[in-house]
Amino acid sequence: MSNRFLNKIKNRYASKWLVLLFDVVIVIMTLFLAYLIRFNFKLEFDLVLVFKQVPFVAVIAAISLMLVNSHRGVVRYTGFKDLVNIIIGTNILATVLLLSTYVSRKFNLDQTYALSGSIIYIHLLLNILFLIGAKFFIKSLYRSIISDFQEHSKVLIYGAGNSGNLTYDAIQNDTKSSLDIIGFIDDNPKKIGKKINLLNVYSLDQIDKAFVDKHALSEVIISIQNIDPARLLNISTHLFNLQVRVKIVPPVQNWIDGDLSVQQIKNVRIEDLLGREPISISNPVLDDEYNDKIILITGAAGSIGSEIARRLTKFGYKKLLLLDSAESPLYDLQQEFKRSHIKRFEPIIADVRDADRMSDIFDKYKPKIVFHAAAYKHVPLMENNPYEAVRINIYGTRVVADLAVKHGINKFVLISTDKAVNPTNVMGATKRIAELYVNCLKGNGQTKFITTRFGNVLGSSGSVIPLFKKQIDQGGPLMVTHRDITRFFMTISEASQLVLEAATMGNGGEIFVFDMGKPVKIFELAKNMIFLSGLKYPEEIEIKITGLRPGEKIYEELLADGENTKSTYHEKIMIAKSKALDIEMIEKQIINLCQIRSTSQNFEIVAMIKAVIPEYISNNSKYEVLDETKN
Repeated sequence: MSNRFLNKIKNRYASKWLVLLFDVVIVIMTLFLAYLIRFNFKLEFDLVLVFKQVPFVAVIAAISLMLVNSHRGVVRYTGFKDLVNIIIGTNILATVLLLSTYVSRKFNLDQTYALSGSIIYIHLLLNILFLIGAKFFIKSLYRSIISDFQEHSKVLIYGAGNSGNLTYDAIQNDTKSSLDIIGFIDDNPKKIGKKINLLNVYSLDQIDKAFVDKHALSEVIISIQNIDPARLLNISTHLFNLQVRVKIVPPVQNWIDGDLSVQQIKNVRIEDLLGREPISISNPVLDDEYNDKIILITGAAGSIGSEIARRLTKFGYKKLLLLDSAESPLYDLQQEFKRSHIKRFEPIIADVRDADRMSDIFDKYKPKIVFHAAAYKHVPLMENNPYEAVRINIYGTRVVADLAVKHGINKFVLISTDKAVNPTNVMGATKRIAELYVNCLKGNGQTKFITTRFGNVLGSSGSVIPLFKKQIDQGGPLMVTHRDITRFFMTISEASQLVLEAATMGNGGEIFVFDMGKPVKIFELAKNMIFLSGLKYPEEIEIKITGLRPGEKIYEELLADGENTKSTYHEKIMIAKSKALDIEMIEKQIINLCQIRSTSQNFEIVAMIKAVIPEYISNNSKYEVLDETKN
């Protein structure tokens, strides 16, 4: 019964004519009150004359208020603009009464239309006071009725500046909001301890467990424009540890029609907590780079490959070739492109290890730019299947790269990983050898070979974020291999931007890396995801330490031993300056490694990998014995 009543109140709005009638009645009442005030609450004035003036004042009042459309406003949503309209409308009424009084006295007309100046001014002030007061009384009454049926959340606003106050106004003016603002948080010592809108301003240090329990604090809304990501991460981590939800106000340029609505205040996302500014690239040269080109993407159905494909659809390419051996994901991408009415693309089912098939594709389509994203990437699986890692990550790269040289491809872009740096596992080692092989081809023919190296990609298939989400959906626990394990993170969008930019920027032989900020602790990431899911750690979801997996590092790096960087025109993108290589010897070793058979023993294969890259030192792996033998 109560829910039906609540919904009826929420969905019912008063007629604009009823609102106008209500306002006019107030104007009439204030007219009598003005006379009483003027004569010290004694009936020493002509009451009959006042009654004669009522119809005239009522008509003028109705016209004045209709001119400013004050009757069209929904009373429960009364805001600043409505107040301005009331003030303008009542001033129009007062002006008309003054003019009618002047004309009546000047031309000796009916004194019904003549009011004394003092009465008119008192009436004006009373109208402003009572009309505004009535609106806010009804608004407050409505909120109190609704609040009886709603569960309120105690909220603090982080930021006691202009943005914070606009957020306060937006929440207070939203009658459907169930947020109860109890104060502000600010970093400015001059504001701390003061009051804004009669609410206390606190420092972040004052928000502790005792404060949260005392005030039943449930969430904090961060309302700071252009907040530094590292600062956002620190604030969020502090509040998450207190089991307080965190929301954030969008940038002012994203406000609808310049006004903030409560619906625009969103939960902080994992992407917001990377602790660094998002990488953003705007380069008009990209248009020229991809215009009228046939572009091949291997591994096109994967997370990075598909995002590269999506971004390339914005350019005027001649044809987009989407190659992958995974049928179902490639079919999904094909359907997505069809729904988006994307033209000039062709899905191709093929395996990069099949040299003849790949050669036929190059002969038939004659691509000019190749993005090589096809790879096996899961560390534990490749640790137990080194043959497959070599065949895909090394031999598959060799097949496509050699064809690029043979067919005079303009640019070949290899998608690599930070796990290729000082590798401790088979997957990372095979990706490092792939880097070395394309580096060996520098100067062969006209193809420019470019490598992009980056860390973990948020949201990619098999990455930690979807895995944690799945574990949360299942009720936990979240599995973390080590309490101190850290990783660099980037978004799929950033990764694809870097790859496209590298293809334009590269002149051949470069390994592009970029400033990914500080590495993120996976344990902290797990806790943050629990809180962002609206759950409590450890009461509702636990985190279980499982121990490092075979080949897994605690810390990842972006530069190998002997590498340093040189800057580019983009402050976040750098080029790794590698040490000199014995190209002839390395190329011979890689070709020899690619000739292994499926019958080869795992230890034999890994020993051959270690011979190519001596910096490959196994960690928490059965292959550590090979390092002992080597030493």
